[in-house]
Amino acid sequence: MWKRSKVTDQTAAGQTGIKKKSKVPGVMITQFLEELPEGKSTPDFTRKPIALTIQEGKCAVFKAIVVGTPTPTITWGRANGEIHFHPDMCLQKYDEASREHTIEFPKVAPEDADTYKCFATNEYGRAVCTVALNVIAVGFSKTKELQKTQVEDTKDIRQKLKKRKEDGTREEKKMEPEEKVWEILLSADKKDYERICGEYGITDFRRMLKKLSEMKKEREEEIAEFVTHISTLKHIEVNDSDCATIELDMDLKDPTSKLFLYKDGVMVPFTTEESESMKHNLKQVGKKYVFTIKNLGSEDAGLYSVDVGGINVFSTDFKVPEVDFAVKIQEVIAEERQDALFQCVLTAPTDDLKWLGKSAPLSNSEKFEITVSEDKLIHKLMVRDCMPLDAGIYAAVAGIKSCNAWLVVEVDKDAASKGKKATRKTTTAGGANEQDLMTIAKEQQEMYQKKLDEKIEMAKKAQAEREAAEAVAKVEGEAAKKAAAEEKAAAKAAAKAKAAAKAKAKRAAAAEDAAAGKKKAAAAAAAGAGAGGADGGKGADGGAAVGVGGEGGTAAGAGGAEGLGEEYDSFEDSDGEIEGEGGGGVGGGEGAGDGGVGGGEGDGEEGEGRQGGKRKKRVRDGPLVPDTVIGDKNDEGTTNQPGETSGKKEKRQKKKDVAVEEAVVAKSNREASGASADSGTGPAAGRHESTAAGGHSARARHGPLMVETVSDPGVHFHAGLSDCKAIIGEAAELECKVSREDCEGLWYKDGEEIQSSEDITISKDGTFHRLKIHKVTEEYAGKYKFEADGRKTESLIVVEDPPRFPAEELEAFKNPVTVKKGHKASFKLPYFGREPIKIQWYLDGEELSEEATIKLDYSEGCSSLLLTKLQRKDSGEVKMKLKNEFGTVEAISQLIVLDKPTPPMGPLEIVEASSSTIDFKWRPPKDSGGCKIDNYILDRQQVGRNTWKKVGPIGPEPKYKDSDVDHGRRYCYRIRVETEMGTSELMETEDIQAGTKAYPGAPSSPKVVTAFKDCINLSWSPPSETGGTNILGYNLEKRKKGSNLWGQVNAPDEMIKGKGCGVKDVVEGMEYEFRVSAINNSGAGEFSTPSEFVFARDPKKPPGKVIDFKVTDSTYTTLSLSWTKPKDIEGVEDEAKGYFVEIRPAESTDWDRCNSNAITMTSYTVKGLKSMGMYWVRAIATNDGGEGEAQELDNYILATPPPVRPRFTDVKIKSFMVVRAGNSARFTINFEASPWPEVIWLKDGSPVPKKVTISNTEGSSQLLIPSSERSDTGIYTIIVKNIVAQESFSIEIRVTDEPKPPGPVETDENVPGTVTISWTPSPDEKRDDRLHYMVTKRDSSKSTWHTIADHIFNNRFTLCNIMPGREYQFRVYAKNDMGSSKHSESPKWLIPSKRAKFTVTMPETKACDLQCPPKFLLPLKMHTAPQGYECYMSCAIKGDPTPHVTWLRNNISLNTNTNYFISNTCGVCSLLILRVGPKDTGEYKIVAENSMGRAECSTKLTVRE
Repeated sequence: MWKRSKVTDQTAAGQTGIKKKSKVPGVMITQFLEELPEGKSTPDFTRKPIALTIQEGKCAVFKAIVVGTPTPTITWGRANGEIHFHPDMCLQKYDEASREHTIEFPKVAPEDADTYKCFATNEYGRAVCTVALNVIAVGFSKTKELQKTQVEDTKDIRQKLKKRKEDGTREEKKMEPEEKVWEILLSADKKDYERICGEYGITDFRRMLKKLSEMKKEREEEIAEFVTHISTLKHIEVNDSDCATIELDMDLKDPTSKLFLYKDGVMVPFTTEESESMKHNLKQVGKKYVFTIKNLGSEDAGLYSVDVGGINVFSTDFKVPEVDFAVKIQEVIAEERQDALFQCVLTAPTDDLKWLGKSAPLSNSEKFEITVSEDKLIHKLMVRDCMPLDAGIYAAVAGIKSCNAWLVVEVDKDAASKGKKATRKTTTAGGANEQDLMTIAKEQQEMYQKKLDEKIEMAKKAQAEREAAEAVAKVEGEAAKKAAAEEKAAAKAAAKAKAAAKAKAKRAAAAEDAAAGKKKAAAAAAAGAGAGGADGGKGADGGAAVGVGGEGGTAAGAGGAEGLGEEYDSFEDSDGEIEGEGGGGVGGGEGAGDGGVGGGEGDGEEGEGRQGGKRKKRVRDGPLVPDTVIGDKNDEGTTNQPGETSGKKEKRQKKKDVAVEEAVVAKSNREASGASADSGTGPAAGRHESTAAGGHSARARHGPLMVETVSDPGVHFHAGLSDCKAIIGEAAELECKVSREDCEGLWYKDGEEIQSSEDITISKDGTFHRLKIHKVTEEYAGKYKFEADGRKTESLIVVEDPPRFPAEELEAFKNPVTVKKGHKASFKLPYFGREPIKIQWYLDGEELSEEATIKLDYSEGCSSLLLTKLQRKDSGEVKMKLKNEFGTVEAISQLIVLDKPTPPMGPLEIVEASSSTIDFKWRPPKDSGGCKIDNYILDRQQVGRNTWKKVGPIGPEPKYKDSDVDHGRRYCYRIRVETEMGTSELMETEDIQAGTKAYPGAPSSPKVVTAFKDCINLSWSPPSETGGTNILGYNLEKRKKGSNLWGQVNAPDEMIKGKGCGVKDVVEGMEYEFRVSAINNSGAGEFSTPSEFVFARDPKKPPGKVIDFKVTDSTYTTLSLSWTKPKDIEGVEDEAKGYFVEIRPAESTDWDRCNSNAITMTSYTVKGLKSMGMYWVRAIATNDGGEGEAQELDNYILATPPPVRPRFTDVKIKSFMVVRAGNSARFTINFEASPWPEVIWLKDGSPVPKKVTISNTEGSSQLLIPSSERSDTGIYTIIVKNIVAQESFSIEIRVTDEPKPPGPVETDENVPGTVTISWTPSPDEKRDDRLHYMVTKRDSSKSTWHTIADHIFNNRFTLCNIMPGREYQFRVYAKNDMGSSKHSESPKWLIPSKRAKFTVTMPETKACDLQCPPKFLLPLKMHTAPQGYECYMSCAIKGDPTPHVTWLRNNISLNTNTNYFISNTCGVCSLLILRVGPKDTGEYKIVAENSMGRAECSTKLTVRE
């Protein structure tokens, strides 16, 4: 049988680019760019796959070789369906040596027959080729045989999944495992198929995929009835707020469709509003539906399904692992450019711990490093190179448990480093003690292992109880079957014995001439038959139970011996199930009672005719437990009789033993049983003669059927071996813990036993067994196993060789290197580790590369750095970094470059400038050049002179007191710094005058520190201008509120020495203000500004929290707040005097105060916010007693106006616009909405073309068609939507031009006295549905043209009242919204008047009857007219007498309706509607009646909007 693949198109549909052929036939190349860059090429095949025809079950391989720059990416596809990559189905490989790309089918199946495509793609093009795979199906096809079963199974599963009540809900019952796994697979990702199948025990992967494909197809059809589009299916996720969410995007056909949520097939109630009481919540935002499960617990685990209108659209399996945090992550405060470490310890091993940073999932990258310990209990998150933007909340989520903590990044506030990038720090912030974490993790591991062992023991116990119960039930069943079989055998034996007795009696009566001896022999034979039958039915182990006097007796003996050779399965099977074997009683196992009877007589049921019954097949139901033989005796005097065997033997079928413990059967019992069987005649004797054996065997059971045994559970592991990473040259240790101290075990490496040696120590400490390798080398890598008492545990030692430095050389390298400016410095350090090793040198955090002044040397096992022409700025940290596949190591040293110091720094501070002394000081130099300052060198110049006097070195202190000065003179100083590297540039001071009075400036305004009823404590700051001398003290004055007099607080001769004072001369309840002045050698200076007024009373209590704090309004940049003043509770909270408002962005931890001074109003507007920013806001009440507790809003605030439904604000908006082709079309519409809406423009329901320009501004949107064409005609719709709602408005834009004239005009006379004008339509009629025609007329009596009809939407018009003898001419115009076309003119029309001589001829009078009923010559036609235009209907009627005409609309007469113009001229009846409206739509009927009859004609009028 052949199954050929279907050949499909060799190029991908919809591919754009330049198509070109390859040199290899059958390969199509698509080039994406017109010109390829130099050195680049499109992919191509140098060897393409070859078509295969292969037998089912064989291995099929396609190979391809591709070229291209850059290297192309290879993908495979198939024409029908998708390729499922699975180790048992399909594998994709690449061989670097041969550069072959292969796709392999290990065991090809008929379903794999198809046309396959190989795609080679890079950024410049794509190459594709196809290849066919044909499969020959041979032999028996399981797929075909099981096809019906699979289809039925699939249908059954579908019916179970689709079973619903009348209202679309599921039946209230738990889901079966089979239903559950298929519902999970229907919504699972393909990458999870293998894991799910493993969990639920599905082994036939190919069959599963086929069945799943059918179910998916059917479910998609069912979903399409309710859902237009479904996407973004997010399986259940746990976030750091103790909630789990299920997200899906779907567009419902009917927004009112009901949604149902199920957990394991049972409906779960949920609410669509935010509620703390409801556990499950549904939130809908547009097309997104988010189900939330709050307050997670272990009972929330299960399969969650979302149904729409009774159809399942999505399912997700939520598993809750039994894990919690033993140690939670803690807050970390890190400096800028320092690493931060978060650590946590779990109660159970897990790989599925998620790290979140500011609510975003984190993964391993250059910024974040996530590590897990070998026991999977300690999890760490390293945030590298912390910057201010990295600050925020970080969380760890394990199962349904989570914990979070802040990362605070402190910025360097040093003014000198402001604007510069901070130096990268090598230290790590955060992280607990590693040893403590290891201890906690070890405790958790032991607890976890203990719980696991308890569960295993409980499971074993339950399994043992279950097996014991099954064994007891089995034994009871076997005993019942045995009893039934024995009873049945006894009944059969009795019946046959009775029949034999009757036969003997008949023979005895018939034999009149028989002797008395013969009668005695016959009686003896009957007795022997009975004994033989009994022993044949009850023989324990095939004893010699042989009947006497029958042919069957010999056979019975044979059967007894022969039966011992068979293996019997159970007691009940051997009783009465071998009927007539050998024609006599058989004694194997239990023997056959029926056969014994037959053998005894020979003429019985089976003895007659010398044919025995066939042996039944026996099946073992349990273990064989033979009974013990108590005795065995043969009767003497039995005669030998010839016998035959005629029964056929069938092979007995055996079952496997059931796994229960068997009783021990003594070997002597078996031997006794065998001896008993041998006492009968064997198989050979069965064919000739047998010996009488009239005895029987008795049976007795010793002990129970099943021996009760107690098994030792043996040794088990409390803690197994863990994988170990060892470093070459260091020690490594493996450790495990067993349950007993007396346990001895063996260690193995890669299957070979190992013993203690010089390099390896094997030790035992109680229940702990350890293996220690003193110095690890490569040869110690491998799999290690510890085995004890049949139990074993394994682990791997992975030998790593990370880069390392020799200890002595590393210590020497750490010593700082000091050189002088312009000299060179060298650093050299050896290393060792596995190559390749990446070596990097850094100077002050910046990586160094080879330059003119930088020389890098890399030799084997050593690297050096040489820096030449060094400058002072080159000083800093020198770092050598090594990295290989096993790790990274760093060595740090310091480089110090010495240079001359910089000049001293100002400003100069004058300590004293008296008549005899000038005392001043300055600041040290910014950079001392790396050396210690030896001296400051001073020169002095008296102002007015040209010479400088050298004062000389004054020591390393930056101060000087000059006592050699003259009163009233001014002096200037030059200061230089002296070090071992030289002298700095000089700093020249300002002029300093000696001995002139200079009063100090005003101090700062006094501040009230505390206030009591008998004392007010003040403090102030000294003045910035001291007057050139030291401040000696201060004067303090006070003034009562409302008074103009200041009174000095301190005595006139006692100045205040300190910078504060306690004023006790106050009156309780009075309000005071204070001022202070400074005193120096010259006297008292100016007073400071007065302090704030303060009451002399005991301190007030701070106020409480503000009440009813809320947001009253908000915009994109402002936020309006209001509150109520806090309550005044005497003795607890005093009245508030003012308020502060503080705000904090959501991403920051610092509160910023909005108002520097307290406000007295209970409302405030915060300005300068960032649009759509998230802010936390709080208000603080304050009074003289201090600030109260802050009142914070319950939730963050978005800087956005209050939600406003979109609304169009234009008073009048036109909905129709006509534009001449070629001109631009512009439409502007204004609206209001909050928050910012999304504006969408559509043309006839689809996105607008690219040529249309959309301009959106705040509150308005404009549509612009630059150069309009007729194809731009359509209905343009604007949709304005935000999170509140959406609004839309449509405008019809018609792009047209002056129409082309109609074709030739023809005239015709259908009815006498009328003329019908017809014309060929204008070419624009099909493109413009508003195009109509106008007809004008001119006759020979007039020279002017006048309009006779307008707004004609067909191509024909009938004119009445044509006068014979006049010449008529007609013109037809095409008209639309832009104007009229050129006219088309008809030929002249003339009805000649017949002018003959007037004669009167009196004809003969004849009676002529012209009467006739009404008849329509021209009926009414269907009409369709635009709204607002006129409509003209006409028809021609004849009849005699003249019929009466009635017009009706919807069966209502119009003859009296003045809105319609009705005329009847010479049989031409017309109806004119001047302005057609929607109310004119309907059926119009004209009825003509006369005495001869009646006629009707009707039409329909449709009004187009």
